[in-house]
Amino acid sequence: MRLADTLRFARDAALGYPLRTTLSVLAMSIGVAAVVVLTALGDGARRYVVGQFSSIGTNLVIVLPGRTGTGGFNPANVVTTTPRDLTIADAAALRRASAIRRVAPLAVGTSEISYGGRLREIMVAGSTAEFLPMRNFELVQGRGLPDGDWNSAGAVAVIGAVVRDELFGTEPAVGKLIRVGDRRLRVIGVLKPSGQGLGMNTDELVIVPVALAQAMFNTNTLFRILIEARSREAIPLARQQATEIIRQRHHGEEDVTVITQDAILATFDKLLGTLTLGVAGIAAISLAVAGILVMNVMLVAVTQRTGEIGLLKALGAPARTIRLVFLTEAAMLSSFGAVVGYLLGQLGALALRLAFPVFPAYPPDWAVIAGLSTALGTGLLFGVMPARRAARLDPVQALMKH
Repeated sequence: MRLADTLRFARDAALGYPLRTTLSVLAMSIGVAAVVVLTALGDGARRYVVGQFSSIGTNLVIVLPGRTGTGGFNPANVVTTTPRDLTIADAAALRRASAIRRVAPLAVGTSEISYGGRLREIMVAGSTAEFLPMRNFELVQGRGLPDGDWNSAGAVAVIGAVVRDELFGTEPAVGKLIRVGDRRLRVIGVLKPSGQGLGMNTDELVIVPVALAQAMFNTNTLFRILIEARSREAIPLARQQATEIIRQRHHGEEDVTVITQDAILATFDKLLGTLTLGVAGIAAISLAVAGILVMNVMLVAVTQRTGEIGLLKALGAPARTIRLVFLTEAAMLSSFGAVVGYLLGQLGALALRLAFPVFPAYPPDWAVIAGLSTALGTGLLFGVMPARRAARLDPVQALMKH
C-alpha cells in the first residue's frame, strides 16, 4: 500500500466516526493547551520578577544592616537585627572605593502630606542626589535633590506623579510649599510616572534629603545603602570593598549583609524556572491521559473494523501494512489535537496578556516544542497496542465476524 493510500485510508477511518474522533482530538488539544497556558504563566512570572528587579537600576549592590546566614540571599531574612546600625558616615566612607561609582544612603518612613486643604499619607524616602539616577527615575518637571553636604537637612522635596496630581491637579507643582509631617518643604521636582516597582508605587513617593528624613523620623540610622558598581564586571569587587570598609568602620565586626542585584535575580530566576518546569510536568499528565483515550478509541476501532482488516489481509496486505494504517490514524488524531491545543493555548496566553498587560505571559519555545512532541509521542505510543492487535487478526476469522 502506498503512503498516499495509507493516509487516505486513515483519514476516511477517522472521519467515519466523527464523535469518536472529536473526543480524541479534544482530549489531546486540552492537554497541549494546558501545557502552553501553564508554562506561559510560570515563565511570565519569572520574566515579571526579573524585569522588576532590573528596573530598580543596573550594577547594584545593596548593604543591609545585620548579618544573615551564609547560605546566600534569602527573602525572609531581608529584615534583620543588628548590634550596630548603618549611618550616613558609613555610606560616605564607601565613596572612596575604586569599584564603586555611586552611593545612595536610604532612610524610609511614612508620613502625611498636605497642600491647600488636601491631605494624604505617603511614603517618604530620604536619600541624596545620586538616588534618582541609580534607580533610573526620570523627572518631568524641575530638578533632583541638591548635590551637597549629606548631613544638610535642606527643606526640599521631589514628589511622585500621583502625589502631584492629587495635591495640585492642573496647577504647576514646582516651587510650591507643602507640609510633610510637621515640616514645610518646597517642591523642586516631579517624577515621571513609572508605576509599581517591587511592591512599592513610586508614583506615590516623596523624596527628601536623607538628613531631613532622619530628623523627621527621629533616627540617625539608615534603612539601606545602595551602591552602583562601575561596571557589571566590577560588581564582585564592589561587594568585597563595601564589606571590608564597613567591617573596618565597625571595629572588625562583619555585622552587615551585602547582596548583589545579580544574586537576587539568580535566586528568583532559579526558583521560578523550577516552578515553570513543575507546572509543565503537571500539565503533561493530561497528555498521558489523552494518549490512553486514543488507545481506547483505537482498540474500539479494531473491534468495529475487523471486516476491513480481514479483507485487507485476504487481499495480501502484510501485518506491517495493517500496523502502519492504525499507527497513521493515531498519529493523525494526535497531530491534529496538538495543533488545535497549541492554538487554544496561544489564545489563552493572549487573554492573560490582555487581562494583565504588565504580565508577560508568553509560553517558552521549549514548552511549545515539548508539548507538541509529547502529544505526538503519546499518540503513537498508545497506538502501538491496537495496531499490533489488528495486525495479529486471522483474516478468515475476521471476515466471518464481519
